[in-house]
Amino acid sequence: MDRRTKNLVKRLKKSDIAIIDHDDIDEVAANSLIDARPQAIINTQASITGRYPAKGVYKILKAGIPVLDEVGENIFSQLREGVLIEVRGNQVFWGKTVIAEGKELSLEDVRLKLKEAHQNIQLELDHFVDNTMEYAKKEKDLLIGNIDVPVLDTYMLNRHVLIVVRGSSYKEDLRTISPYIQEEQPVLIGVDGGADALLEFGLKPDLIVGDMDSVSDTALSSGAEIVVHAYADGTAPGLDRIESMGLKAKTFPMPGTSEDVAMILAWEYGASLIVAVGSHSNMIDFLEKGRKGMGSTFLVRLKVGSILVDARGVSQLYKQHLPSKYLLQLLVAALIPITVILAVSPATRPFFRLILLQLKIIFNI
Repeated sequence: MDRRTKNLVKRLKKSDIAIIDHDDIDEVAANSLIDARPQAIINTQASITGRYPAKGVYKILKAGIPVLDEVGENIFSQLREGVLIEVRGNQVFWGKTVIAEGKELSLEDVRLKLKEAHQNIQLELDHFVDNTMEYAKKEKDLLIGNIDVPVLDTYMLNRHVLIVVRGSSYKEDLRTISPYIQEEQPVLIGVDGGADALLEFGLKPDLIVGDMDSVSDTALSSGAEIVVHAYADGTAPGLDRIESMGLKAKTFPMPGTSEDVAMILAWEYGASLIVAVGSHSNMIDFLEKGRKGMGSTFLVRLKVGSILVDARGVSQLYKQHLPSKYLLQLLVAALIPITVILAVSPATRPFFRLILLQLKIIFNI
């Protein structure tokens, strides 16, 4: 049980039933739940409200994990983690007592909600844009440049910087751009759990940025430089965790997301190119983030846009296949020395003579 899905998945096991408090489940949360493979998921809220096309619960159901929706928040006060419960249809039993009832979601239910969401998206987008512009007016210093960045040891001047967020497609992105990483050796920045994503692929982060709520102790102890994302007033709750581990960190007070912080640091320290992995890059990504306004994020992308590239764009440049004519030329070039060696080698001369004799017999030469 946990009201924060990203905390829950750290403890969730295959034999468990997950109890969450998460409306409009996003794809990142869905992927983390699917990876844990619980027996079932009980949600106190609506896994898809129909406000916008949140496809997380669709992925969960397609993965074969049943979802019981809208059981109400009382279940958190009625149960404690570790007890044995049973889900029968739309009811939750603790022993013989029904402690909650909800709606057992089907794929057809979700399809109808997605259809409704596509009709509502215009209104939701209007609200999002209005809020974003309101926040942008307050946070315009990000664009103007009046912001104090912490002094870093990580050298980024005229280098490529790879910023990894553990978003919905980070695994695919990292897999497809592995040739680019090997060739360019970019500075590696992990945004919270993005640091663990790098370690997952055998890569060591140079810098870890975030509020430190979803990054592992292993990643924090990897030797990377650490920057704690602080609130605009300077308070940094994540710093307590770093200090309790005996590690050193710098703080960076800034509105917006930790992803924004990472991009600003790369920009301010002179990166020649910023490659974003698993980041928020489209309308649904921003709506899924759940903030009323993304003013700072909007402004950050305006500021760094000239050097910002999505990982999927980079992958198109680094996964090109050789044309067949070049492969044929390589094959011929490889066969020529092999043929010459075989022809002049004393050990293979009798073999070639036998082949030649056999050909003469076949063709009556």
